[in-house]
Amino acid sequence: MKSINIREKLLSLAEPEYKAFAARLLPKDTILYGVRLPYLKKIAKEAAKEKSFELLQQVNYDIFEEKLICGFFICYIKMPLEEKFGLIRDFVPKIDNWSVCDSFCAALLFKDEQKERVFEFLQPYLVSESEYEARFGIVMLLDHFIDTHFINRVLKVIKELNAEGYYAKMAAAWALSVCLVHFPDKTTALLEEGTLSTFIHNKAIQKSLESYRINKDIKEKIKKLKK
Repeated sequence: MKSINIREKLLSLAEPEYKAFAARLLPKDTILYGVRLPYLKKIAKEAAKEKSFELLQQVNYDIFEEKLICGFFICYIKMPLEEKFGLIRDFVPKIDNWSVCDSFCAALLFKDEQKERVFEFLQPYLVSESEYEARFGIVMLLDHFIDTHFINRVLKVIKELNAEGYYAKMAAAWALSVCLVHFPDKTTALLEEGTLSTFIHNKAIQKSLESYRINKDIKEKIKKLKK
């Protein structure tokens, strides 16, 4: 699957009205065609089925949809775990906005028996001071690791977050609000410690208060914990 064919396909699928809508949600300098996510996933799945690894060298990573197709390709390609980690390592530095990050993380699935190894792989990102490296790590936890086995480690990661970037801290707050849905006692205990940064602490409470999945009693309790 050659790059020019992908570009022509994207241009044929572009919608001016959708481009205008999407552009309002992304950084102002984002270059995009205006193609909806399901089409990008379909193109990536076809490339992954054909094992078209040349795609990763041929696309223009400065263009939003072309970058996302490469991300989805990495998600969908069937290959040994350690080899896929290599592709992920190459891709993560190219993440420069929340949309690419979150779409990539949501589609990056692993088998249950691989989760310990994946958690280990994520460690450098979880302690990174880089905004989008940290967001990648945190959103991966948010999407795939908020469960009984990993919850204590997830909360510890958020408590010790190093990154100062806005989108990393917002991911941490978002993750805490989801932790509160599934593990209210453990998450409330962390908020009660008061050890989180004021920004993450208060944003986590704000997101939790806005959630329809958290009951009124818990909301009343955490409302009193605002800094």
